[in-house]
Amino acid sequence: MTRTVLALAVATAILGTACGADEPGDMDGNFFGGPGTGPDAGTGEGSGSGEGSGEGGGGGGGPTTPGAGPYFAQPMFFNRDVSAVVKAGNSTSIINALKAAGGWGTGVMKIDFTIDVLTATASTPKRTFTPTGDFYNPDCDHQPVPVPAGGNIESESGYACTGGGDCHLIVYDASSKKLYEMWKANITSATSFQGGCMAVWDGAAAYSDTLRGNQCTSADAAGFPIAPLLFTADEVKAGHIDHAIRFILPNNRVKRGFVRPATHGTATTGGANAPSYGVHFRLRADYPIASLPTEGARVVARAMQKYGMYHADGGNIALTAQSDRHTTAKWAGLLGPSDLTALKVEDFEVIDHGTPIAVTNDCTR
Repeated sequence: MTRTVLALAVATAILGTACGADEPGDMDGNFFGGPGTGPDAGTGEGSGSGEGSGEGGGGGGGPTTPGAGPYFAQPMFFNRDVSAVVKAGNSTSIINALKAAGGWGTGVMKIDFTIDVLTATASTPKRTFTPTGDFYNPDCDHQPVPVPAGGNIESESGYACTGGGDCHLIVYDASSKKLYEMWKANITSATSFQGGCMAVWDGAAAYSDTLRGNQCTSADAAGFPIAPLLFTADEVKAGHIDHAIRFILPNNRVKRGFVRPATHGTATTGGANAPSYGVHFRLRADYPIASLPTEGARVVARAMQKYGMYHADGGNIALTAQSDRHTTAKWAGLLGPSDLTALKVEDFEVIDHGTPIAVTNDCTR
């Protein structure tokens, strides 16, 4: 089924684009492992302020034991222990190509702390929204959304999208086991709620390797859920992160096409050896983690060695942590935005997820 933009049949110019300013091969082996983790929080480029999360939506894994997490009861790809998985045969060429293109978006690995995850209950009021031109059929879900009192969207103090960012609205309803993730949310009054692409994830469902649908985007251009790939202050303070981590790259450093478990890619312009959308990186086992400046940085690095990180979207700030606005632990004194700048592209290797799949924008659900 070809994607169309809801209520905008004439908008062929944006046909095939993904959440965020772009557009939005089967992997070898069984790469779908345990569920995600991570409570809620996030604010900015340090202990509560942040630089932004990315432009639009990627991922893969290896054999392991499923972990436990708050969002999904069934196994998912992001809790796969890939520490013993042999790196991809083309790992060196991919890493060298990314290094030659400039490496991480800002030239160094920095951390964004602006995405919040809100918690809803059965009594949280739900609101309907008016889809904007950033809502795509059949990729996106048009359902009422729980909107907790006193909550906020990404990079904002409330629900109004005033700063021109991605304005992700992420709400987890534990009573229904549903995870609501919306791109470009904007609630300005009791009667005005506009939204771009929303993905509603069923925490009780068993997802296949095509997740919500092949060639389908989500609130991230790769088609992944966002919340389970964020790491939180609570996790870092506890000393372990039991899942893979979300990362992003500029679109001119990623080649067209995607690898599983990503279900979507965008109009990226990287060279022939550049990483594909959804690429899975793992920090080298011999990296001297003790040399990192803080214990918080070392906790994140150990997760990168065990679970790796999945390319999920286009943008410049490489890593995405959850804001600490709604968590018990706080980022101040725990982890700062520049604590992982020592990690270079060449300190990583690529996990094989099969032949890249061409982007057709022909979402099937």
